[in-house]
Amino acid sequence: MDLHLIRHGQTDWNEERRVQGQSDSRLTQLGREQAIELGQRIQLVEFDKVFCSSSFRTRQTAANLFPDSRVEIEYLDNLREIFLGPWEGTLYDEIERREPDSFRHFWEEPHLFDVEGAESFYELQNRAVAAVERIAEQHLEQQIAVVSHGALIKTILCHVENLPMSALWTPPHMHNCAHSIIRFSADGSKEIVQYADVAYANLDR
Repeated sequence: MDLHLIRHGQTDWNEERRVQGQSDSRLTQLGREQAIELGQRIQLVEFDKVFCSSSFRTRQTAANLFPDSRVEIEYLDNLREIFLGPWEGTLYDEIERREPDSFRHFWEEPHLFDVEGAESFYELQNRAVAAVERIAEQHLEQQIAVVSHGALIKTILCHVENLPMSALWTPPHMHNCAHSIIRFSADGSKEIVQYADVAYANLDR
């Protein structure tokens, strides 16, 4: 199975540098254009099914990626972004001033990130990996797309690379509408084919 992991397009909260998490934001005009452009690039891929985070921004992205498509789209809560509780809806600059240590942990030492009322990156990774492994079990030998979120996709790729959580934000950056591909084999092995639009073989790993 080829699993195509796609981050949502740019949102209004991305532009404002406002914490999204599982709160709803919406695509900007640029975000819609990013999704349409990626949809055109992958239009020759015959997807058997699309799984999509139930968040509004990912639903919008999927609708622009696959317009008038006959492929089934299933919306799943367990593909939603990391839940950031009290941070959600707050500007990142304000978080940095108010909680500098937690802000630093989030972006520089994700293995230490621990905010009351929010998910840790370990909890996010467990949820994300369980979701894609369940999809893989049910759709072996198929082309599957997952439309989700930056941190969630990063934790999946981190798991496949067998990297520690401290290395979560290792480049490439998971830009808006970044497209990554993981190939699942019948023997249970997994390999990354493409990472945020870059051929994995070309990465300095």
